[in-house]
Amino acid sequence: MSQRNIRVEPIDRQAVEDQEVEIVERKGIGHPDSICDGVAESVAGALAREYIDRVGEVLHFNTDETQLVAGEAAPAFGGGEVVDPIYLLIVGRATKRYEGQAIPAETIALRAAREYLEETIPQLTYGEDIVVDVKLGEGSGDLQEVFGEDEVSVPMANDTSFGVGHAPLTETEQIVLEAERRLNGEYASTHPELGPDVKIMGKREGDKIDVTVAAAMVDEYIADIDEYADAVESVREFVGEVADEHTDREVDVHVNTADDYEEGSIYLTVTGTSAEQGDDGSVGRGNRANGLITPNRSMSMEATSGKNPVNHIGKIYNLLSTSIAESVVDDVDGIRDLRVRLLSQIGRPIDQPHVADVHVVTDEGVALEDVEEDVETIVDAELGDVTEITRQVINGELTTF
Repeated sequence: MSQRNIRVEPIDRQAVEDQEVEIVERKGIGHPDSICDGVAESVAGALAREYIDRVGEVLHFNTDETQLVAGEAAPAFGGGEVVDPIYLLIVGRATKRYEGQAIPAETIALRAAREYLEETIPQLTYGEDIVVDVKLGEGSGDLQEVFGEDEVSVPMANDTSFGVGHAPLTETEQIVLEAERRLNGEYASTHPELGPDVKIMGKREGDKIDVTVAAAMVDEYIADIDEYADAVESVREFVGEVADEHTDREVDVHVNTADDYEEGSIYLTVTGTSAEQGDDGSVGRGNRANGLITPNRSMSMEATSGKNPVNHIGKIYNLLSTSIAESVVDDVDGIRDLRVRLLSQIGRPIDQPHVADVHVVTDEGVALEDVEEDVETIVDAELGDVTEITRQVINGELTTF
């Protein structure tokens, strides 16, 4: 065992699954905040890969300040139009010159943003329905120094910050996460009327789960109010089926609860996202690194998307703590709930956190002493392999929101 500062102790609350009230949220990939997260992360990956191709290593950059200003639209059955386009500004820092070589960071960013948006929100016409701009300054000299120590195999932390992860997911968390992903996956592939802006809120009181879905419908594929009502009912039935796969509890699903059919006020869009009409967005305002917003659990407020994957703790420790929590629960029997908190110290190797704090709720009849050594062993091993997180992020193998 290494000399890393790893602490394993009992958690100071009930397991979330055993609490009387639980609230879980996920903002889907077409939500304005998620658009910002997705674009920022897409740009970050493109820059990292381009730096490796050009100079053999990832240079200093961060694109985690991307902002979206909503547009204005006039949806109509059979197809409306975007009146005033959405404006997306990619903001951050990037290395634009290295050892005399110019690197077109802003061009790379614009190309990555366009590819991501065309794949994720196909109804959104790039350059017409959405205008994308980019402003990338140069990085801080001090932080570039901390970043660029080639002779050090493990990078130094760029900040004194922390990340939080937990496992296993509760039934409500699984329903919320899986429902959005499958609505924007298998369901959307055969239901083009459903836009990617799907927000899901789960509430559990005791053994009763309510799932509230906000689903943006695309006007081009809906002829009238009856077809709209059928589309809403189809989403409700699908989410109910997903929920039944994860729980035996009673589940009620509600879709587009603000609709007023008599007044003609419904969630109809031109592009499939509320960003077309009044909803702004920012990186880091939505889902945490595990894809959920979970007020019953500890969370870091760091934006994970767009940060440099080599030494930016706001990204690495949130992803790593989640990975550690999942590995522990998979490999160690007798754990009902687990929280991992990793704290860095600027300038310190990222595999040597200031503290790795693990809080455990064990199953009935299982003592902390029964699992403590196994937990510590897994935490130590994953910290020792921390640069694997960097590789996975650069290769697009991990999601950040």
